[in-house]
Amino acid sequence: MSNSLDTLWYTRCPVPTGLGLALQKGWLEDAFRSKATNIKSLRESNDKAVRESHFDHTLQNSVRHGGNIPALWARAAGRETRVLGLSWADETQRILTLPSSGIRTVRDLKGRRFGLPKWVHAQIDFARAQAIRGLENALKLEGLEVADVELVDYVIDAGQSDTVAERIAGTNVFSGSRSGQSAELVGLLRGEVDAIFLKGASAAHTAHQFGLHTVIDTGIHPEPLIRANNGTPRTLTVDVNLIDQHFDAAVGIVEQVLRAETWAHNNPDETRRFLARETNSSEYWVTAAYGEDAHLRVHTDLSGTSLDGLQGFSDFLFRWKFLPAPVDVRAWVDPRPFETAQSLLKRAA
Repeated sequence: MSNSLDTLWYTRCPVPTGLGLALQKGWLEDAFRSKATNIKSLRESNDKAVRESHFDHTLQNSVRHGGNIPALWARAAGRETRVLGLSWADETQRILTLPSSGIRTVRDLKGRRFGLPKWVHAQIDFARAQAIRGLENALKLEGLEVADVELVDYVIDAGQSDTVAERIAGTNVFSGSRSGQSAELVGLLRGEVDAIFLKGASAAHTAHQFGLHTVIDTGIHPEPLIRANNGTPRTLTVDVNLIDQHFDAAVGIVEQVLRAETWAHNNPDETRRFLARETNSSEYWVTAAYGEDAHLRVHTDLSGTSLDGLQGFSDFLFRWKFLPAPVDVRAWVDPRPFETAQSLLKRAA
């Protein structure tokens, strides 16, 4: 039994997610309108504390679909959240160099300088964590360790929630302090470092734009645990209060996510256009980053592969001291909303 829900707060990252598609289609808002529930974007709030919940999940009655590092950090820090689903959309994860660097293979990285962002005011520095993960996984394939390269920090003296998101073409666009994420790229172009890590549509676009050499793309490696990173898998999470007090709302969220993903699987061209808006990119770079089958990669479940990948990545984050405590991924999952939503959709089919 569910109580009346006045407001549902949502947030998602500018990446392919079922929640993002459901929001762009207007389906999430439609589903909750009959229940007199307001749907609000926390990243468009004028309250910085509300915006920061995108990273620390402190806001009650909120849903988040996006990179798993902030979600894992919030759980490790004691936030009462639950995973409703995991979406594994493989994406390009590149270690990039200048063609003049002489670095052609992963083994050539030994003894070279690797640029890393360092957000000094971030509760959880997900940009740094995902870069170290990409580097470590690449190096281990050649029997090397992160200690075999020289890490060079690019300090970013800004907060990740300083700027309110602008809504353009149905998605969130960031400016201001977000530009700090390019600090290590500038360092590479200046010759201050020899290699950096970038992922997603922006990585594909940047590599082409500046003629960079891709040393390795761990995002296409056949082993899932090598591909596991901040975006693989992405977490669909809510706070415990939403499940305990508004169970039907939790089910409704999953229902609209699965509905949007089914639509995506049957509409490849339109999905690419939606994903281009969602990633603040173009259809070309969406395809370069996520593949010709990008529409099929928008898929949420609770598969063993996704759970294992998230657990392995969580263990990495704790080992590197990005998390204050270890996370038991399977204990974090509440499968009831997902199972209920699946049953409802099957009956409606």
